[in-house]
Amino acid sequence: MYLLLAVTGAWKLRRNLFLTRSKTRRGFLFFFLQFVSSVSNQRIRERRREEEETQKLKVHEKEEIGGSMEDVNDYTIIKEGEAEILMHAKNEVFYNKTQVNNRDISIAVLRTFISKRKEEHEAVLLKRTTATPKVSEKDAVEEAPDKCESVANDEKSNGEVERPKETCEDEACGTSEEPTKTTERKGPGQLKPPRVLEALSASGLRALRYAREVEGISQVVALDNDKVSVEACRRNIKFNGSVACSKVESHFADARVYMLTHPKEFDVVDLDPYGSPSVFLDSAVQSVVDGGMLMCTATDMAVLCGGNGEVCYSKYGSYPLRGKYCHEMALRILLACIESHANRYKRYIVPVLSVQMDFYVRVFVRIYTSASAMKNTPLKLSYVYQCIGCDSFHLQPLGRTASNKNNSVRYLPGFGPVVPQACSDCGKKFNMGGPIWSAPIHDQEWVTSVLADVKSMKDRYPAYDRISAVLTTISEELPDVPLFLSLHNLCATLKCTSPSAVMFRSAVINAGYRISGTHVNPLGLKSDAPMDVIWDIMRCWVKNHPVKAQPPDQPGSVILAKEPTLQANFARAVASLSKAQAKKVARFLPNPERHWGPKLRAGRQITSKHISLLGPEAVNGHLSLEDGEEPDAKRQKTEEDPTSNS
Repeated sequence: MYLLLAVTGAWKLRRNLFLTRSKTRRGFLFFFLQFVSSVSNQRIRERRREEEETQKLKVHEKEEIGGSMEDVNDYTIIKEGEAEILMHAKNEVFYNKTQVNNRDISIAVLRTFISKRKEEHEAVLLKRTTATPKVSEKDAVEEAPDKCESVANDEKSNGEVERPKETCEDEACGTSEEPTKTTERKGPGQLKPPRVLEALSASGLRALRYAREVEGISQVVALDNDKVSVEACRRNIKFNGSVACSKVESHFADARVYMLTHPKEFDVVDLDPYGSPSVFLDSAVQSVVDGGMLMCTATDMAVLCGGNGEVCYSKYGSYPLRGKYCHEMALRILLACIESHANRYKRYIVPVLSVQMDFYVRVFVRIYTSASAMKNTPLKLSYVYQCIGCDSFHLQPLGRTASNKNNSVRYLPGFGPVVPQACSDCGKKFNMGGPIWSAPIHDQEWVTSVLADVKSMKDRYPAYDRISAVLTTISEELPDVPLFLSLHNLCATLKCTSPSAVMFRSAVINAGYRISGTHVNPLGLKSDAPMDVIWDIMRCWVKNHPVKAQPPDQPGSVILAKEPTLQANFARAVASLSKAQAKKVARFLPNPERHWGPKLRAGRQITSKHISLLGPEAVNGHLSLEDGEEPDAKRQKTEEDPTSNS
């Protein structure tokens, strides 16, 4: 009996334990499935929330510009470097894909400027540290105001100490809107991050790339005088995240007025207008700190290259000549114009890089303040005499210097004329142009630093191939030789076959002169050899490669009628090939795509007239019904009235 009860109890206990374990297992499985379901549901909810927020952001962006939900698809995202912008299909804000070369090379120069600025500041601090023990504390206290003024006017301080003169005034008056900044300025050893001003921002792509790609920039101020452009720039700033929002500011203002009201406040000022920058130069040179940099672009190449000489003189104060070197002359005209504006405020420029690329010229100059150094400006400018027959050119400097008995320097007008009334080579008259900048347009140390930076960060430059090729060619140019010769132009004058560039280079080198290429023209040659030596070399070439008889009054006939005084040696010289040519480094690259060039100004509609500019494929894709009707109406009017001048 007791045994039966014990067996029955054990069986019931085991059954209860089994049921409990089963319930536990089922409960664990239930809770596990519930947990997995909740996690997946949470992810789904988060994804939906992100999609809703993205949609709300797009709606908010559209509402900011007065658009509607249907306009969202009218925007395309354009990515360049690390920046992205939203572009409207109606071409409301100007964006030029071709200027990627311009933006890339500007970023490279800006990086080099920041590093050079730091090195110069450390050198100034080291100089002050070594000179400090020689001065007693009492003398240092008495001479403190004078030091503030001298540092503000020191042309070698390069803007490292930010407005020390203003600091002294603020301390004396006791009034300062930003007391914290005034405290920071007291330390002469502090170097604040540079501030950049983009005077004509449009979509803000350049300012965004500066902020996101160049380390060490504290602020980028983007200006524009068009409300649509300012709205687009602010929208793009938000679109690029927190870094852009913290560094880039967009303002609706006239760039000229803004720069005039902010004198010597920006370490870098960037001018990249659609056309001529002449109207902005006077205020731009005043807005840059001492030792700061001005970046300036000019796209009106037809004016600068001699298409409209009188317009060029009215805008830039110089008369251009139409020669093979016209693009380099455009660079030198722009530099002379900037120097002229800077001189009005006791300032002068030092070019570090000057580039002719695609359809524009771009110069990078540093600006200093010094009334004494400004006197050297006439030594840096020259007039150009170009023969109308053989295209020989000669430079006439504006000024010269002379030393007195006490070794003081006197500044005198230049001697002249450097040419007779008729060309000594062909007997024709001369055209006179200028004045142009005849001093070096590059700083070879800077060019080497920029090129090294570009090669070390090639992945961060979308146009690496193009800008590295240009910088490589610039690094091999003769820095002290203005303008250049064209070998094909020389042969065209003489009506002879052309020697190879290596043979011509060798003849010049064997004659004891220097020669190099130029980044402006693949066929251009810079040389310090005078024109009579150049023509003697060509006379020796023609003796070995005779030409057909020409009329005696032709410039080529007059040149060949003279016997050469120099016997040219065409044996191959060691330096006849540049380092880039010897290493087979590409120097002149073709355009990356068809119809590469300037695009339409913002606000203009694309019509069938722009086939030669954009290509038939692009035009056909953008033509609307109204755009197609307008040319038909004009064509009908022309057919009805053949004498119409419209």
